[in-house]
Amino acid sequence: MVFSSFEFLFRFLPFFLIIYYIAPRKCKNHILFAGSIIFYAVGDAEYVLLLLWCVLVNYLAVRVMGGAAVKERTGWKKLLFILTLCYDFGVLFLYKYSGIVGELPLGISFYTFQIAAYVIDVYRGRIPVEKSFVRLGTYLTMFPQLISGPIVNYSEVRLALGQRRVMPEDFEDGLKTLIIGLGAKVIIADRIGILWNNVQMIGFDSISTQLAWLGAAAYSLQLYFDFAGYSMMAMGLGKMLGFQIPANFRQPYMSKSVSEFWRRWHITLGRWFREYVYIPLGGNRKGRARTFLNLLVVWSLTALWHGAESNYLIWGAMLLFLLVIEKLFLQPCLERSRVLGHVYVLFVIPLTWMAFAITDIGQLGLYFTRLFPFAGQMGNTINALDYVRYGKEFLPLFLLGILFATPIPATFYQRVKEKWLGSIAVVVILMLSMYYLAVSVNNPFMYFNF
Repeated sequence: MVFSSFEFLFRFLPFFLIIYYIAPRKCKNHILFAGSIIFYAVGDAEYVLLLLWCVLVNYLAVRVMGGAAVKERTGWKKLLFILTLCYDFGVLFLYKYSGIVGELPLGISFYTFQIAAYVIDVYRGRIPVEKSFVRLGTYLTMFPQLISGPIVNYSEVRLALGQRRVMPEDFEDGLKTLIIGLGAKVIIADRIGILWNNVQMIGFDSISTQLAWLGAAAYSLQLYFDFAGYSMMAMGLGKMLGFQIPANFRQPYMSKSVSEFWRRWHITLGRWFREYVYIPLGGNRKGRARTFLNLLVVWSLTALWHGAESNYLIWGAMLLFLLVIEKLFLQPCLERSRVLGHVYVLFVIPLTWMAFAITDIGQLGLYFTRLFPFAGQMGNTINALDYVRYGKEFLPLFLLGILFATPIPATFYQRVKEKWLGSIAVVVILMLSMYYLAVSVNNPFMYFNF
């Protein structure tokens, strides 16, 4: 069950919200916890017990870790802390990297990082131990962000878990955000993704260089609006339930460097690696050589977080290379120009996404020879003017995607969202979304794979 489906929008969500709103305040966490487990079970019933076991193990371990006796014996506390993290990441390794088990449980990468952040923050003394199993379970399994994030820190929802109220204006604002995120997914991402699917079906050895670049641009926009759309829907659902879920994107394609791009893209994952890996390793405080080593560790782990396949390691290596040359000499040049940085980002980021998208290394190499025909043998193109047909067909979607990748629509919406024009815009997005949901095959969100 995905957010962009009639099953979720017109069956699960209305039924759940009715029960949630009429329930007494003291029961809302129980309702949300139970509803989230049902939501997860519809999509992946086989691994519901694994999710609940994760909640139970971490709840008990942290309660013991925060106990008075353990506090007085720091050695035992540290040992228990290490064992808890070993369990959490060990389960993730078993399912995602070992090859012993086949299917990857939905959302395991996200909820593992989320519960690990809770354990680390309690150990550091940043937050108190959560004494309620239901509240901790609600925090970890909250269905708006369970499957694909954003990765929420416990401190961001602790007060709301204890007591929250959903005002009518919060519900309205959350519903509008939900609809806009739905539109980003089904109106832009799913439709422009058809071009990338067509490029793959044609075969990389039969496309022109121009179509190869169009395909890279299409995938770049598809991935952005798919994931950003999910994150907006999660934020909207969270607000409808009384929670402030953090933003995960901030117009990343408007960046002027790769460093800036990754501060704007998947913000909560970047924050996790910064707070729990990069800074503890020393960050940029111990000299240039140590900074580069720390970046190597962070980007190796970032690549592995997405998967153990070779293409993710290549993707991570490409980004690491770009980040290093920016820190060595390129960053000042990019900052001096208003245009150069934007051109640079829009050129290199789609190249990195190709390494992210194409899992077969041979096919990845072939695609790059299409992008850069002077770098290898081109072979024969079935139709050298294939890009003309697809360019005309998808031009409106490219223009729409480019426009909504800028801050212009968001700025305009903030000015009119309380007026009739803002309401009309949301209604139009909803109607278009319903139409495309009705006539299209439902596509799950791309980050469900992680």
